[in-house]
Formats: sequence, C-alpha cells, structure tokens
Amino acid sequence: MRGAEKKYLKWHQKVAYGAGDLASNTSYGLVSSFVLLYLSDTMGLNTGIIGTLMLLSKVLDGISDVIFGNLIDRTKSKLGKARPWMLYAQIGVSLCLIFLFSIPGGLSTTAQYVYFFAFYTTLNAVFYTANGIAYAALSALITRNKNERVQLGSIRFMFAVVTNIVMGFSVTMGVQAFGGGASGWRVVAIICAVIGLVVNTISCLCVKELPEEESTIQEAKSQDDKISFVQSLKLLVSNKYYVLIVGIYIVYYFMSNLTTGSAIYFMENIMGDGALLGMFSMMKMFPVIIALIFTPILVKKTRSMQKVNFWGYFISDILGIFLIYFSIQKNLSMMLLFMFLKGVFAGTLTGTLNALIAEISGYTFRTKGARIDGMMFSCSSLGVKVGGGIGTAAVGWLLEAGGYVGTAAVQTDGAISMIFNMYITLPVILGVVITVLLAFMKVEKENQKIDMKRERE
Repeated sequence: MRGAEKKYLKWHQKVAYGAGDLASNTSYGLVSSFVLLYLSDTMGLNTGIIGTLMLLSKVLDGISDVIFGNLIDRTKSKLGKARPWMLYAQIGVSLCLIFLFSIPGGLSTTAQYVYFFAFYTTLNAVFYTANGIAYAALSALITRNKNERVQLGSIRFMFAVVTNIVMGFSVTMGVQAFGGGASGWRVVAIICAVIGLVVNTISCLCVKELPEEESTIQEAKSQDDKISFVQSLKLLVSNKYYVLIVGIYIVYYFMSNLTTGSAIYFMENIMGDGALLGMFSMMKMFPVIIALIFTPILVKKTRSMQKVNFWGYFISDILGIFLIYFSIQKNLSMMLLFMFLKGVFAGTLTGTLNALIAEISGYTFRTKGARIDGMMFSCSSLGVKVGGGIGTAAVGWLLEAGGYVGTAAVQTDGAISMIFNMYITLPVILGVVITVLLAFMKVEKENQKIDMKRERE
C-alpha cells in the first residue's frame, strides 16, 4: 500500500492544474449562462427552436465523447496521452466561442439558426469535448495518490466557482460597457476566448504525465493500445459504477444548467432586478469553495467519498424545502441564506467527481485487467454536455411553453410561474435524485475488498 502514500505533485502544479477550470469556464460558463439570452433578447430568435437545435447538437456531442476518449487512450507523444489534446483543442474552443457570439445580423432568420447550430455543435462536440476529456483524464495520469486526486478536484472546482461568480457579476456589465447589443457580446466573447487560451496553455504545460508503467495498481502495465474501440465500450457499460457516475453527471449538470440558464430571467422577471444575478451567483457558488476546502479533510477522516457526498446532499435536500418556502415569500435575505447553506453541504460532490472516476477506472482495471482512462473519463464530458445541453435546451423549451416573449415589456403569469419553477423548484427535486444515486456509489469499498483479497492471496 506504499504506492497510495507516495506524493507526486507540488503545490504549484496542483494550482496550475486547477486553473484549467478557469479556462474551461470562460467558454462553457459564457455559453451555458448567456447564449440563450444573447439569442433571444439580442438576436430575437425563438427560444423553443433554439432549445430543439441544442438537443439535436447534443446527439452528435454524446457520440463524440467516447470517440475522443478512445483516441486519447491511443495517443503517444512527447507530451503524453492527454496533454496534446488539452493544449491544441483549446484553440478551436476559443475561435468557435468568438464566432458563436458573432452571428451576422444581415443573415436571414433561418440562416442565423443554421449558423448558430454549426458553431455551437463544433464548439461542443469537437473542441470542447477533446479539451474537456483530456483535462479530466489528466488527473489520473499525473498522480496515483488518492488524496492528491481529491485535492486536484477541489482546487479545479474552486477555480470553476470563482470564475462563474466573476462572470455572473461582469458579463452583462461588460456587454453594456462595450456598447451593448451584438457588438458588446462579441467583445466579451473575444476577451473570454483569449483568457481561456492563455490560462489553458499554462495549466497544460505546468504538469507532466507519469511514465506509462506507473499504473493505478503497481502490478501490471497499461494495455490501452491493445484494446479495440468495441472492447472498450463493452468494458464501460459492464462497469455498473460507470453507468452510475454517468447518471450522476447528467442529472447534476442538467440541474446546474437549468438554474444557470434561467437565473437571469428569474432576476429580471421575478426579483425585478437583473443586477441581483451576481449576488445570487456568489451565494450559490461561494459556499462551494468553503465545502471544497474541507472536502479532502472529510474524505481522509471518513475514508469514504461516498459517505461525505451522500450525507451532504441529504442535508442539502432538506434545506431545499426551506428555500422553496422563502422564495415564494420573496424574502431575499432568507433566500440567500438557505442558498448558501445548501451550497456548503452539496459542494463536496464537485471536489470528488474526478477522484470517483479514477476509482471507477481502477475498478475496471482490478476486475477486467484493462486500463481505459481516456474513455472512462469521457463520462465527465458526456455528462457535462448531455446533461448540461439538455438543461440549457430545457430552459428554451420551458420558456416557450410558459409563453415567454423576449421582446415583451411584461411577461404573462404562466411565464413567471415557469421561470420560478425552473430556478427554484426543479433543482430541489433533481437534488433528491442525485442523493438516491449517491447511495449506490460504493466503488471505494469494492476496490478495498478486491485489494485486501489479493493481499491475502
């Protein structure tokens, strides 16, 4: 068990790796939180049609996840398996982000929908997929230490949270500062694209992948290049914990993007002040930082990510009931308080997701004798894009179903009710679903049993 105690990373490398989430969230955060607002209120496009196009895009997006995961597994270069994909794919991400927020006003409405679909799909299904899977897989390739992986997960999500808080305060202000309208959105997209490219490059070059022979279990060498694509798929679906983590990812990011996409509509139409978006984003995300600080300590003390996550979400579900009540009353101070408390207890999951996937990958290696880290970590990208994409699309569909009209001065009662349920009620229900799924995530205990059995033999 000595290998489990070995330390592989210095603090500056952990921070550099975590900064990769700053890069990814300047693009993903801008798209998931604001692209629908840009399309509906600035370009005047129909939210229902946009939602449908997003769903169609996610069909292609889901297919590309396992493809890029397999390509990463088979990659051999001076930079390693994952780093080349992480480094070069960001160039495409940054370019597509700029194009996505630069829809030509002179095009016909149909052509604008086609333009949006083309760059939205290319951004997500190709470049963001390659970058995201590589970045996630990198945590299993730069260290074999379980506690270091938890630390990496905590640090990266701290960067993600801070980035999203900053964007919540600054994006709409930035759009107005740069002239508003389509030109304002284009300048903000350019700034986000440049920041993402620079930070991603630094993050990628500051860490180094371990030699291939240093596998999770120090008994054998990785056989990635000997496993066919079909065999890899069979290994994935035969791992019950992979199926479970995909489900958690999908529900988690569906919930996340549903609230993120509906937040600005909630502030403007229910709270009556769009400027509250920054405050709500901070109260929703800042407690996650607090949770992430204590997550490695709690996991080390309990020796179980599953226990920490399950009980954290269970308490968060109870707090969600109070949040619904105070939101109905429009009691701003109590809404913010219970949103903060919910974030503290539910926040541990974000810091352990990558470490859980590494454990699940280790389970495949222990039970099947094969390592498929790239494809295993495709679940993170698959969950983010499928769950997040459907969540974002659902905002468009539900707004349309509720009767929302972007150019209207006053929205109908049906639209107001729909916006409330999207931002407050549905996320609480989805939190309960995640709690149930976490109850079955016992991969750590399974791995421990296998290791103990082998030691006795």
